[in-house]
Amino acid sequence: MKDVDRIREYATRNYVLPARQKKKKRLSIRAADVVRDLKLTGKTRAVYSALESPEFLQSNDMKLVGMSSSKSGQVTAVVYTYEFAGSMQAPPPGEDSWSRLRGSLKDVFSELGGGEAYVRAERSNIQPMNEPK
Repeated sequence: MKDVDRIREYATRNYVLPARQKKKKRLSIRAADVVRDLKLTGKTRAVYSALESPEFLQSNDMKLVGMSSSKSGQVTAVVYTYEFAGSMQAPPPGEDSWSRLRGSLKDVFSELGGGEAYVRAERSNIQPMNEPK
């Protein structure tokens, strides 16, 4: 996984989702915290790139409304402030992506005679490999 993908995934899991579950309208992410937590010393630009990227904003249904840095002059003291656009609902607490998928193919399998019938049919279509002589 590329650093930029790790950063986006980390920020979503540790900042965005908890803020959504608490029904907050805004959230802030301090770049230095992400650099420290992911041990990305010397890769601050990658953190900036990930936290400003259209992919991060779109996938989390947010817009970047502010960016500030401390007067100390530290590069990693940048804080990003986001607002939720509001069209995305927070998942119920304790429910993960895999749980939400549960039962999603139930109708498809029932049309095919059930899950076991589907697996049997697929297995019967497998061609045996030629064995070495």
